[in-house]
Amino acid sequence: MTTTLKLEALTCPSCLQKIQKALQKTNGVQDVQVRFNAGKAIVQADPDVVSSQALADVVTKLGYTVKKITTK
Repeated sequence: MTTTLKLEALTCPSCLQKIQKALQKTNGVQDVQVRFNAGKAIVQADPDVVSSQALADVVTKLGYTVKKITTK
């Protein structure tokens, strides 16, 4: 599945790296692209291992706000 997380308050490149590393360490995640200017994270993950909401929770626990979750 592909999950797009629309993020709020990405203020610096280190925010991007922090989110990307945390998502990459999540079981079931195959690929992560965090786009600073677009304010979103695009995550390829195995839906049998991790849910879209669980991915959003990873970002929320880091102190960032997920405004919208889209899954394909």
